[in-house]
Amino acid sequence: MPISIALHVIAAIIWVGGMFFAYMALRPAAAQVLEPPLRLALWVQVFKRFFFWVWLSIIIILATGYWMIFGFYGGFGSIGTHIHIMHGLGISMVLIFMHVFFGPYRRLRHAVVVEDYPEGGRRLSQIRTLVGINILLGLTIAAVTTAGRYFS
Repeated sequence: MPISIALHVIAAIIWVGGMFFAYMALRPAAAQVLEPPLRLALWVQVFKRFFFWVWLSIIIILATGYWMIFGFYGGFGSIGTHIHIMHGLGISMVLIFMHVFFGPYRRLRHAVVVEDYPEGGRRLSQIRTLVGINILLGLTIAAVTTAGRYFS
């Protein structure tokens, strides 16, 4: 159980912390110093590297989460409401990420290759909005799951 919890939390930190850094620090810095073509190319490369870690984090989070629920707690009927909330919001985050990965990110990559910078800007804006939602969901999960058991 301790290894599962540690891996679960580390994977969540990588995913949510990476989004927070990209949104709150990298995005404004890139907008300030790079022209749109270079900024879009930068984001394609950043996402290429970061999304590998997100996929890995998702696999670890789901595997350890279900392992703990079914291997230690005896299933969904035996866990607290805060864990149900974590599960629901976490699945929402995964679905949003998958939409970003297979939709706007794919279109952003194509727009950069064909040098359609207005389209790339639209896709980057769409990704930014969805990442912002996922940051809020991730921070909500952190608050609910760390404090939630004290309300049960």
